[in-house]
Amino acid sequence: MKKILVFTFLLISFLGFSQSKKMIYSAEQQYVDESKYPGATVLIGNVKMTHEGAILTCKQALFYQKENFFKALENVTIKQGDTITQTSDYLDYDANSKQALSWGNVVLKDPEMTLTTDTLQFDRLNQKLYYRSYATIKDQTNTLNSKNGNYYLETKKFTATTRVTVVNPEHNLESNHLDYYTNSGLTYLYGPSTITNTQNENKIYCERGFYNTKTDISYFVKNAKLFLKERTVEGDSLYYDKKQGFASATNNIQVIDTVKNFVTRGNYAEIFEEKDSLFIIEKAVAISIVDKDSTFIHGDTLLITGAPEKRIVRTYHDVKIFKSDLQGKCDSIHTDQKTGITKMFRNPVLWSDGNQITGDTIHLLSNVETEKLDSLKVLNNAFIVSKDSLSIEEYNQIKGRNMFGKFKENKLKLLLVKGNAESVYYNRNEETGIIETITKEISSNIEFTLENGQIATIKYLKKSEGKTYPPSLFPSEDKKLQGFIWRESEQPKTKEDIFKDDNNQKNPVKSDKDFIKPLIMNDPEDNTKESTSKNK
Repeated sequence: MKKILVFTFLLISFLGFSQSKKMIYSAEQQYVDESKYPGATVLIGNVKMTHEGAILTCKQALFYQKENFFKALENVTIKQGDTITQTSDYLDYDANSKQALSWGNVVLKDPEMTLTTDTLQFDRLNQKLYYRSYATIKDQTNTLNSKNGNYYLETKKFTATTRVTVVNPEHNLESNHLDYYTNSGLTYLYGPSTITNTQNENKIYCERGFYNTKTDISYFVKNAKLFLKERTVEGDSLYYDKKQGFASATNNIQVIDTVKNFVTRGNYAEIFEEKDSLFIIEKAVAISIVDKDSTFIHGDTLLITGAPEKRIVRTYHDVKIFKSDLQGKCDSIHTDQKTGITKMFRNPVLWSDGNQITGDTIHLLSNVETEKLDSLKVLNNAFIVSKDSLSIEEYNQIKGRNMFGKFKENKLKLLLVKGNAESVYYNRNEETGIIETITKEISSNIEFTLENGQIATIKYLKKSEGKTYPPSLFPSEDKKLQGFIWRESEQPKTKEDIFKDDNNQKNPVKSDKDFIKPLIMNDPEDNTKESTSKNK
């Protein structure tokens, strides 16, 4: 009896010394049936197998000693240390390669998450799990589903591909390729991905990006688009803090107002959702579309505030306007989309149908329903000039204290000059085109009608003083009214001209938000992820 005990102790000691290669097992019953299970030992009842820190239990098993292979059947449980527990209906384990294949109601748990699937491969050598026929992973924050996936136990990282979703009470993420860390909630996106806010249906789309599922902070760098309630934001890169309601975008930005036919572009933008405001600089331009004819307004800085029904658009510094039938320039513009009033400040000028209009301040009034130009106000030092079509130095001119105009089909048709009105205009023979007379008039108020940008009729509302001269007798000092200036060289003739002088302008200082650095973009586990994913 003592010899048997000593032999058993030596056997156990030997097996413990060499357990890196061999498995240790026990069972209530064991037998060999070479005809039915060639090369296997059949184990039945409370089967237990241990191998290099892993403990496996089941009801039945087949042990192939020569191959160092274990096949577990019924109520299979495998534990690795104090952290990993897995259950399944069946399991194959190769002790030489330390590979386990489980199938049938597979459930794996660690302190961070629970994984369920039908079939799971466990690579104990590299501490890696992978599946190819769908799995669900739940942690404290999210539920992840995908067709294919790898889970790295040491780093708590899932690499999920094909029909991937990450869902929590506030968001639903869909992708075809992402890395997800169960301990931190960080998600790295490497393919077409969409994040939907289930509370307000805001969406984010990108093809490469980063998303923190716990803080709701995201950063995207390829084909990034943010779909808000009333705006769509696109840019080369996009930062979004959902809890703060703040977004910033950089380079090739386009913000589309989905309520109005209104688009803004630039190279840096900030959006504040709660204040319903948009700030944009660096080649900033606002574009409104009416009857397929776009109006472009460019300045150093664009600021848009308020809900659509009360929206205010402000453009600051070196502002230029281009529309096919209207151009302009000033220092700043204020547009109230509710009232349709656009106010131009500081040395403003408009060009319309061959006419140059200047004054201390210019107001344009649009019809809020059709968004077409309705009327015009030029306040203080109002001046309208048009070059005589057949000459170089002759200019038709009208000036006064204030000027009021009426548009029809976006063309200036009626002009009323009130206070100290003066005019100089050239009368040509309709057949020969030769200047026959030149008229200079002075009156308190004068009303003009225009056709194709030229004066058609004149109506003096109060007593006037004036004289008509033959061209040879017209006083040279009266050819240009006091305050005359011709600013054609400043006129943007194409939409590209509104950016012409930008290289000579200093960019305005950005706000502190511009210098916010997002969390690390690269996957800390794999700095070559981008190049690897492209080669897949």
